[in-house]
Amino acid sequence: MITKDPIDLFNIWYQEVLKNYSKDPTAMVLATCSKDLKPSARVVLLKQHSDEGFVFFTNMNSRKGKEISENPFVSLVFDWRQISKQVRIEGKIETLSPEDSDRYYATRSRGSQISACCSKQSNILEDKQEFITNVQKMTKEFMGKPVPRPSYWMGLRVVPMLIEFWQEGVDRIHTRYQYTRTDKHGWSIVELYP
Repeated sequence: MITKDPIDLFNIWYQEVLKNYSKDPTAMVLATCSKDLKPSARVVLLKQHSDEGFVFFTNMNSRKGKEISENPFVSLVFDWRQISKQVRIEGKIETLSPEDSDRYYATRSRGSQISACCSKQSNILEDKQEFITNVQKMTKEFMGKPVPRPSYWMGLRVVPMLIEFWQEGVDRIHTRYQYTRTDKHGWSIVELYP
């Protein structure tokens, strides 16, 4: 099935994977590239998606945060092999408003909020017990009080410029459709060789 708008097709596939995938279907590989052209990739979780793009949250002091600050162009991959499908997205990062980040942060578990405050994500952890002690101290300090969102922890949106849909076929005759953004609301569609 092909649609005029790739977000519509993404939603159809996403609903299919939600029904058929026991593990987290929101897991997506995020690939970034530093200013010195060294790529890196990791799994992050999709928290929202819409016509505007694909949203995740992160610590901007982490390696991925630093690389995004240097180079806002990224790729995402959803590997849904349980339904024999994959979605690849190329786009540019835009930062969510502090209010949007605050809203999502408030929905996180208290433990996740405290860990976000105490973790120096991607830095060398020389003493794990010190980290655990800091988590315990902060837990006591904010007992019965809201845990403030650290300024470096924020939401990011990948605004898609290209979305490719891949579906497995017999004898490696796979189906691939590539959507390329032509303007704010328009897309061109081509089929690619497998």
